[in-house]
Amino acid sequence: MRTHHLRTLAATAGCLALAATLSACGGSSAASDAKVVTVYSADGLKGENGDGWYDKVFEDFEKETGIKVAYVEGGSGELVQRTLRERSNTQADVLVTLPPFIQQAGSKGLLDAYTPAGSDHVAAGDKASDGTWTSVVNNYFGFVYNKKQLTTAPRTWEDLLDGSYKEKVQYSTPGVAGDGTAVLIKAMHDFGGQEPAMAYLKKLQANNVGPSASTGKLAPKVDKGELLVANGDVQMNFAQSKDMPHLGIWFPAGGGGTPTTFALPYAAGLVAKAPHSENGRKLLDFMLSARAQQDVSAVGGGFAARQDVAATDTNATELAALMKGVEVFEPDWQDIGTHLDGYVDAWKSATGS
Repeated sequence: MRTHHLRTLAATAGCLALAATLSACGGSSAASDAKVVTVYSADGLKGENGDGWYDKVFEDFEKETGIKVAYVEGGSGELVQRTLRERSNTQADVLVTLPPFIQQAGSKGLLDAYTPAGSDHVAAGDKASDGTWTSVVNNYFGFVYNKKQLTTAPRTWEDLLDGSYKEKVQYSTPGVAGDGTAVLIKAMHDFGGQEPAMAYLKKLQANNVGPSASTGKLAPKVDKGELLVANGDVQMNFAQSKDMPHLGIWFPAGGGGTPTTFALPYAAGLVAKAPHSENGRKLLDFMLSARAQQDVSAVGGGFAARQDVAATDTNATELAALMKGVEVFEPDWQDIGTHLDGYVDAWKSATGS
């Protein structure tokens, strides 16, 4: 969701300093009038070389509105907790994170209801019924493997238990990283429940390098051969593969022998008591505009959130081929949101993490 790491310390410090300066009074008139909007986001949409979807959207947005985007990146769960801690002195205007953390942010009262222009073209399952968030980029959970060292991708979860994968498997931390949490969700689906999923993940510890707070840092390790397999998501890994020639995307098969995955969209909401809420609304409108949505695949390597945007670019064609034959299931997000802490505790107990 992707996960999720802070960019450089310098860049982050700059964003924080800017955010603190603009919102020190918690939404004063001077702050509200400032030509800035602060975005807290899970990683994956900002390019390592300044060529990601965020890079283009933020640049186009500033040119059109004069509003500069102050960007802070972190883990999906981490950013929700940070927004919660800052509740008495809100810093962020827009929060972009993955399920179930966007639902968690809504349930904690961290988001204001707002219906961005264009959201009527977003599927009902990809936005909150109470208007607190809507998907801006659709995406799917997946894994990556090293195409140079492995002639074919692994097929099943059980393949990763083989001794040849010892200290060559790693996945990001459930409860902290959106994609790490997705490992639990998919495992519980594929193995038919919490107990068998945790039993499997306990066995996988024999080959697992250990938890990682950042999913985004795992793909480069796979590309270099330091790891053979890691978790990720289609949008982020597809974008990374343009600069990482040994990176391949795959989906572990479920109980029926068919590769499975589930939607893991980047979902955005207006932060409650945001210091620049009007600017936040403008940015949400812009991200869901047909113009920005057309760039989701062509620039960002993802899937448009708007159903009326038909992408025909090369990336869209490759992404469609990648998803062919993969069964997409729908998690029970209400159950996951309610029991997430329990699932994470069960994972910690099973793996000794």
